[in-house]
Amino acid sequence: MKAGEIMKEKNIHLTEKFVRNTLGEDSTGHDWHHIERVRKNALYIAKKEQAGDPFLIEMAALLHDIPDAKLNTSKEAGERKLSDFLQEIEIAEEASSSIKTIIESVSFKGGNNKKVLSVEAKIVQDADRLDAIGAMGIARAFAYGGKKGQPIYDPGLEIRKVMTEDEYRNGKSSSINHFYEKLLKLRDLLNTDTAREMAEARHEIMEQYLHQFFIEWNGQA
Repeated sequence: MKAGEIMKEKNIHLTEKFVRNTLGEDSTGHDWHHIERVRKNALYIAKKEQAGDPFLIEMAALLHDIPDAKLNTSKEAGERKLSDFLQEIEIAEEASSSIKTIIESVSFKGGNNKKVLSVEAKIVQDADRLDAIGAMGIARAFAYGGKKGQPIYDPGLEIRKVMTEDEYRNGKSSSINHFYEKLLKLRDLLNTDTAREMAEARHEIMEQYLHQFFIEWNGQA
């Protein structure tokens, strides 16, 4: 194995350890298991699409939630945490910059994302969004909503069709509204053919769930 490949493997191992230690106790749906699923899906998509740099994809998938503002005291604190770690493992500046750019593309931001440019960013974004839909997405939506103190559903809360990033992050909503404000939109926002194919069954599961939810909410079953 070449020296460069050995260093990449070492960096991935160090990153796994860092992320496990940082997010291992998370109860909002952004724990190590979520990270591992995103990594597996990202590498699978890259292989199927025969596209992207596997090292950058794997590193960005592992680190994508580290700077997330909702998991830190502020956006700036999260960005510092990511930058400090990348400096600590002495990763090349070009690779570090690419990883940060990929991660910046991943978050939904209320649908106000900048256009995703690199193929690596498209793949990691798709992998993260796939874990936000389907059976796993349903579970994660209620885990996050409960942690944030949101109601399961409140008929008095209107579904927000257009939001700024701040409104998306801090406005009042419910876990059920979150499906309409974000999760049901994700299938049509995916970048790769592989991810779109994977999303079909997951999207259908959410639609079936919501149909049954409202039957039971209204006391008809």
